[in-house]
Amino acid sequence: MQTLNLPPFDAKYSNKNGKPCIYDRLRRKNVALTPEERVRQYFVNFLITCKSFPPERMANEVSISVNTTAKRCDTVVYDNYLTPLAIIEYKAPDVTISADVFDQIARYNFVLRVPYLIVSNGIDHFCCKIDYSSMKCGFIDHIPGYDEMKSEQTGS
Repeated sequence: MQTLNLPPFDAKYSNKNGKPCIYDRLRRKNVALTPEERVRQYFVNFLITCKSFPPERMANEVSISVNTTAKRCDTVVYDNYLTPLAIIEYKAPDVTISADVFDQIARYNFVLRVPYLIVSNGIDHFCCKIDYSSMKCGFIDHIPGYDEMKSEQTGS
């Protein structure tokens, strides 16, 4: 497996019917181990252990409807009032993060209107901050911690 640009952690691997699985802490179940799923689990661990994201304010595979089409956000982060703060999209490590990936997450954001869009392939991580009052959007040079996201949301 390719080394990820994320902190190592003791991921729980298993096999189900001869197929590799990884434990998803947020969904509380074993899921098929794909390259993208591995990135998701490592990134979620990074957010929880390094950026102080409370796991109870995060959800994987969140269903939304975009133009009457059912879609799923890879991960959504919520504030204490369950208002969405961020959408996170994961790709396999061999997938280059491109404008198409940001177009995908932006379409999801038409529904959720979050202030942060994050994309990671486990190697490269990008965060875009949206200011709806000024209608400006731009990349920031780090993945914000949970408290930073919440304070930006509330303006405090």
